[in-house]
Amino acid sequence: METSSPLIEIDWTGDDTTIAEIEQQLAMLRDASSADSAQPNLRTSVMTHIAWVPPAWKDKAEETLAGMAERHPSRTLLLVPAPEAEDGLDARLAIRCFPVADRAICGEVIELTLRGNRVEAPASLVLPLLVSDLPVFCRWRGEPPFGAGYFQQLVDIVDRLVVDSSEWEELQFGELADLFGRVAVSDIAWARTDDWRRELAGYWPGIREQEIRIRGPQAEATLLRGWLNARLDRAVRAVEPATAIGVRLGGEELPPPRAEAASPSDLLSEQLDHYARDPIYEAAVLAAAEG
Repeated sequence: METSSPLIEIDWTGDDTTIAEIEQQLAMLRDASSADSAQPNLRTSVMTHIAWVPPAWKDKAEETLAGMAERHPSRTLLLVPAPEAEDGLDARLAIRCFPVADRAICGEVIELTLRGNRVEAPASLVLPLLVSDLPVFCRWRGEPPFGAGYFQQLVDIVDRLVVDSSEWEELQFGELADLFGRVAVSDIAWARTDDWRRELAGYWPGIREQEIRIRGPQAEATLLRGWLNARLDRAVRAVEPATAIGVRLGGEELPPPRAEAASPSDLLSEQLDHYARDPIYEAAVLAAAEG
């Protein structure tokens, strides 16, 4: 999907700042974004989008965010942990406005660098910046530290946690499943299997009795196998490593679905359109955790 370039983009940077100063500067940026407009810009938010972005993931996170453009007007909080730095809080604020008729829809990006002990208490920084009465999503880049207090804090204040298990060094589906009763969970690796799940569903009910062999990237192939295990109520042969998903059914190699690969921005955008829990995904994760 093509995205528009911002009509207006203004920003502010502050080192060793406070939440109060950030809120004050945001108000000033909003006023500045409408100063030269014949019509006031629409500061429309449909959610608060939090992203936990370790420095190694920052470039990819910003590229994904830019690709989403005006599709999800929101207040976006980029949390960049810097635990080895001296205690403090740095911020970069941006107002990005995209043209709509004679006005513009504006979103806010608040990048917070959490230095030193600020990493341990992200909820105290995030809560004052949430948009009241709107859903809160959290995209966690990399492997979540499931037992860490700062991770648990964010889980408790968001409505949906979005991960990508293909970014993990070790698949911790059991730990992920433990969160299902507390927060709705999305996995972008699961979304990448959507075309294959649709393809395999076309072989029902005969697939129930056939031998199935799956190969592919560890996260995607394991989730596809977990889905089959849960739906067929039997164990499918263990997955084989490969760079792309492939399936042999009854000894026959299935042609891959004819679908264009979605971009990281498209995949995340799709997750931000869902609010409820996904019982089919949860059953696949539980089956994957059981092996």
